[in-house]
Parts: sequence; C-alpha cells; structure tokens
Amino acid sequence: MELLTSCAGMNDDRESHGPELADVETASASYAARFAGPIGAWMLARQERLVLERLRAAGARTVLDVGGGHGQLARPLAAAGYEVTVLGSESVCAERIADLVAAGRCRFIVGSVVALPFPDRSFDAVVTVRLLPHCTRWPQLIRECARVARTVVVVDYPVKSGLNALAPWLFSAKRKLEKNTRTWRNFTHAEVAGAFAAAGFAPAGRTGQFICPMVLHRALKRVALSEALEWIPDRLGLTRRFGTPCIAAFTRAGT
Repeated sequence: MELLTSCAGMNDDRESHGPELADVETASASYAARFAGPIGAWMLARQERLVLERLRAAGARTVLDVGGGHGQLARPLAAAGYEVTVLGSESVCAERIADLVAAGRCRFIVGSVVALPFPDRSFDAVVTVRLLPHCTRWPQLIRECARVARTVVVVDYPVKSGLNALAPWLFSAKRKLEKNTRTWRNFTHAEVAGAFAAAGFAPAGRTGQFICPMVLHRALKRVALSEALEWIPDRLGLTRRFGTPCIAAFTRAGT
C-alpha cells in the first residue's frame, strides 16, 4: 500500500465552501502529546477496544479511517488484520503513520473529509474519531461517511450531559492546563442519530468512555487513580449510558 496524493475531485465542494482541515491539527505531534505517557495510553486503550468491538460485530474487513492521521485507530486496526485506508486533508497528515504506510500495513490518501474521493459503498466500515466535534460541516461529514460505507460507520463525539455541559464555562481553565486545547462542539445523541437517519443509517449501539472529564485524568497523571474513579460508575452502567466522549455505531438500513 502506498501514499496517494491525487485522489480529490469526486464529489468535491472545496472551491465553493473552503477546505475542512480539522484533521490537520489532530495529526500533529503537539496533539499526540495530549495522549502521551501511561495515562494517554490508558485513555486510548478504551477507545480502541470499543471501536474494535463495533467493527467485529459488523463483520467488517475493509475500513476507511477518515481524518485518522493521528494513528489512534490505524495502528490497532492494522495490527488486528483489517485492510485500512486513512484519509487526510493534506499530505502532512500522514507523518505519524508513515511507518505503517511504508510497510504496506495501511494506505494513505489525501482528500476532503466532507467530499470523500471514493465511490458509494467502497468500504465495509468507516470510522472517524477526534474529528466530528471540530468539523464545522459535521452533517456533511456524516453524510459522506455513510455514503462510502457498505455496512457500518463508527464515530466518537462529546455529549451535552453531566460535567461536560459545563465545558463552555471551563474552557479557559482547560486551555491553561492542556496548553493546546481547541474549541469543539458538544452533541446530543438525537442530533447525531438524526444526521445518520437522513443518510439511511440506524443506531447500532453506543457507549460512553469516561464519567470524569478527560482533562481531570490528564491532570492526575496516575492510571491507578483514574481507574479507581471510573470503576464504580463503570460497574453500575453509568459510564456506558452517560459517559463522554461517546463511541457510537450506525448501520445501513436493511443490513
């Protein structure tokens, strides 16, 4: 598999609306630092497990990772034997997965995240994490992911509930602590489900990742303490129902 840089053009609306480049930041080294160390690995492990569960349930083999230059899913997906294609808005988005591309373990393609350069139903599954809350044209992103997926789309998004509802008022403090925090959009489950319904996809299950804000876990920097804080709500089923960010799967109607 190789780096492809000339696949834009199919269904491309960038000239009329300007490019969506939210994934350029998430593919950067500075963004990767947010998940550095044992606590970062602990947070990513939960995301990886939940996404892989959804893909296995759907029987997927080929996977498109939209905006996945950060490598958070490309690496575990490739390790699990999936045929992985990562799409990034610019060639620089391939830097963190260059070793996977060079080894032929995944393919990287440059294209618009809101005008995917693929025919309808090109992949068994489409996944996208760390992108939806930062994409200004998120309904179009969802529509495009649904268009090129044969069976299932898996996304993550922060939820307008619990402590996360205070995010707009705590943003300044969060930025002081994390240094490189970006603005983002919280969602209701109905908003996301509605956008998928318009594309002919129905909910196939969702799971919250954390009850405590991720910024708290980063500040604590102690996996054992974070696990203790999350243990009781997880066992009681509160995390699955109310946690954030949420990992959600949607399947094509009739499949």
